[in-house]
Amino acid sequence: MSLTADVKDELARLRVDKMSARKAEVAATLRFAGGLHIISGRIVVEAELDTGVAARRLRQAIHEVYGHTSEVIVVSGGALRRGNRYVVRVVTGGEALARQTGLLDSRGRPVRGLPPHVVNASTGDAVAAWRGAFLSRGSLTEPGRSSALEVTCPGPEAALALVGAARRLDVPAKAREVRGVDRVVIRDGDAISALLTRMGAHDAVIAWEERRIRREVRGTANRLANFDDANLRRSAQAAVAAGARVERAFELLGEDVPDHLQQAGRLRLENKQASLEELGQLSEPQLTKDAIAGRIRRLLAMADKRAHELGVPDTESNLTQDMLDM
Repeated sequence: MSLTADVKDELARLRVDKMSARKAEVAATLRFAGGLHIISGRIVVEAELDTGVAARRLRQAIHEVYGHTSEVIVVSGGALRRGNRYVVRVVTGGEALARQTGLLDSRGRPVRGLPPHVVNASTGDAVAAWRGAFLSRGSLTEPGRSSALEVTCPGPEAALALVGAARRLDVPAKAREVRGVDRVVIRDGDAISALLTRMGAHDAVIAWEERRIRREVRGTANRLANFDDANLRRSAQAAVAAGARVERAFELLGEDVPDHLQQAGRLRLENKQASLEELGQLSEPQLTKDAIAGRIRRLLAMADKRAHELGVPDTESNLTQDMLDM
């Protein structure tokens, strides 16, 4: 599957128990994926999603959180849009659901952005709103110069509300209009990883980081041959910092470290200023610098995921100012 499909599949299977977070996710999903329609004088709520598992998640949440039944209609793809689409529709009780989720205000008028209870909620609910928006209209492109996490929005008010939710999570996001379509875009690689982690797409983060490091290593391969003194100092600084993070990774994971990742981590600890190429030569059997870098990156990603699950400081907490000022 594509990166976008991987992220959506993982997010759609994530269990969320906090009621306010479930409400925020449902409200954002309905706002970004659907709308309100009047059929035979009644308000009908619809949401169109591109995966069956996301549609099932929304339908289950609508029933468990708000007590309404819904139906799912499968729309086959055509020339302009490939792949099936899944429309979740609430007919009976549609107006009640619209009011409960904040799609209608107290005067019965449609809300143009996100509902106030989502905009003013906790950071956990802001994460849930982003999860619902991404499941509805999100996409993630391959790491590189043009990499981006992007959400297509139903209007400028919804885009600004989503940017505000990202700001509360310390994630830099920008709203822009492209050919008449409002979008929210995040381009910084670290910010993308941070947001995916917060939303709960941990496996997708590891896969995205692996592709990211391969692009970075490939892009700098020619420059490494002509390293000057400043570059060498920065390389040594990065190696020492990586060694400190590996120490914290071993503390977090304990015995739960695959042998090949443990070997790479031990080499980093025992040769704290060695280059990745030198580490690969010390490995038995020998590895390329790309391979050793990928293993260390996976080790750190596993440890950061464990830290997030336990609610404890991650591997970057082991870095000191002295290491950064080397």
